[in-house]
Amino acid sequence: MGNILRTKKLTTLSELLIVVLLLGAILSAVYYFAPGLRVGQSKALDGMNVDKKEVNNITDSKKIALPSTTVSSKVSDKPLVRIAAYAWNAQSGIIVANGGPRTTKGSLMEQNGVNLDFVRQDWLSELRNMQMKFVEEFDRGEEFPDSEKSAFAIIMMGDGAPFYISTMQQALDDKFGKDKYHVQVVGAVGISYGEDKLIGPPSWKVDPSSMKGALISTVLGDGDWVTALNYAFANGLKVNPDPNTYDPEAVNFYPSQDDDYIKSAEELIKSQKNGWTVPLKVVKNGKLTGKTINKKIDGCATWTPGDKMVFDSLSGFTDIASTKEFNNQMATTVIAVKEWSVQHPEIVSNILKSALTASNQMKQYDEWQVRASEAVAQTYDLETPKYWYKMFKGQTGTKNGISYNMGGSRVFNYSDVMQYYGITDGTNRYKAVYNQVSNYLKDLNPFGFNESVKRIVPYDEAVNLYFVKNINDIESGTAYKADYSKEATKVIAHGEWNINFDTGSANISQSSAKSLETIYNLLIQAEDSKLKLEGHTDNTGSTDANYNLSQRRAQAVVNFLRGRGIPQSRFQSVIGKGEDNPVANNSSAKGRAKNRRVVIELLN
Repeated sequence: MGNILRTKKLTTLSELLIVVLLLGAILSAVYYFAPGLRVGQSKALDGMNVDKKEVNNITDSKKIALPSTTVSSKVSDKPLVRIAAYAWNAQSGIIVANGGPRTTKGSLMEQNGVNLDFVRQDWLSELRNMQMKFVEEFDRGEEFPDSEKSAFAIIMMGDGAPFYISTMQQALDDKFGKDKYHVQVVGAVGISYGEDKLIGPPSWKVDPSSMKGALISTVLGDGDWVTALNYAFANGLKVNPDPNTYDPEAVNFYPSQDDDYIKSAEELIKSQKNGWTVPLKVVKNGKLTGKTINKKIDGCATWTPGDKMVFDSLSGFTDIASTKEFNNQMATTVIAVKEWSVQHPEIVSNILKSALTASNQMKQYDEWQVRASEAVAQTYDLETPKYWYKMFKGQTGTKNGISYNMGGSRVFNYSDVMQYYGITDGTNRYKAVYNQVSNYLKDLNPFGFNESVKRIVPYDEAVNLYFVKNINDIESGTAYKADYSKEATKVIAHGEWNINFDTGSANISQSSAKSLETIYNLLIQAEDSKLKLEGHTDNTGSTDANYNLSQRRAQAVVNFLRGRGIPQSRFQSVIGKGEDNPVANNSSAKGRAKNRRVVIELLN
């Protein structure tokens, strides 16, 4: 991830980020000297997409010869193109398709006429700067910008794309004029499957409410932050949107130093082992109390090798929620400069074709996974091939009786991509992810996001599937279908939604449209999960009538979700509980409103 001021040269984007930081410093001073001032109030937002129908297809194909380690001379006369990305195992397919950091002899990139330089860059601001540098050179008339500090595309977590694309678009508009240049998602080459996770004490998994008052270190706006939000909101917990304050009734986040996911792990370790604390102003109901707390870091959201660092260093911690549960959340997403890409569609499509073909080989042949781990270790210059091979598959461990999971990645073949974007089965999993994260950004405003950008770039502008659809001569296979025939017993999340109905009826009111859309998005994110729905009422009317009404209201939610494509087989049970389980006092209108609710459990 990125250190916002790592580069010495101030681009427009850098200046924008400096302004945001200065604004944050000013606001921090205001907080300090003005107890009682209203600040960002903790929010209980709707949960994230959990459509858990796993996108994991295998297309039968003959084994292809492995790429060599020798740099290709066959494509050396072709224009060099560059992709930058941070070290992440879910990129194994595109890296082995290239044979390593530079296109090698016998590689799929070579066969498809691509001369590619794959660059590791762990700082998000430098990824931005590299794309900005590319646009600057392209704007000067260079058809193939070749500076080592430029890249036509970057790869990042797909759930981080709304933040990246929106801030990048603002910077491009400021520098070159509105809508002259754009960055767009052009496809995906893999997905995190457990590697990205929330880490904390086991009590958070047994009783999610015990997370109240926790302070979690993570990169705000990043996919790991989203994983933590998903878990909090799916379990009905409030989140404090202000990293400068502390709310004991909410989940709190600490922005990791340098926007670095490794720092997220290191800060948890330092706090737990050395007693390091963070001074924060205490808030209650969105108001500063005038008190300050020196708070330890209680957990972190990170990915490999950050997770291994935590479990090697600390006892009493485990993975609470990960992209294995929210399995459609975090695709390995390619974001490219639109104006260059539409001039060179064959290059972009052939890069994707090579990656998707190599990924299908990895799914079928262990030799390709071994070769991929070698290419990854060489490209990242980090750890050993054996390390990346094991972490790709995912590892488990036990320490002082507490089990934990590390790693876990998948690569995408062509059938996966076509399914993930809903091209083959009509369920656009990524659109649900993109839209829900956009809501998180709008509602939680990390780093003053809403003040630094004029708008969140909508999905239809941010994603361009032409280059995926433009791929020719590739085996497509058949889309995977989830099996919901078995009874699910493990609870992933337990959340309550106050869905409004017309008085005395099961007709859902328009005011609940956003909540229902978010529930649908949650189900898209965890697509393999089954569902248990309970309808509840207040005590108005007779007991028997309320049983009947609560059943009809629960079924109304089922009917809505089925109308959006959620199959009936996912609903393990739908039951009306009437007025039997109130969560508030029925003597007040406010209490009765809380009791009129639908409870949804996600089960594996």
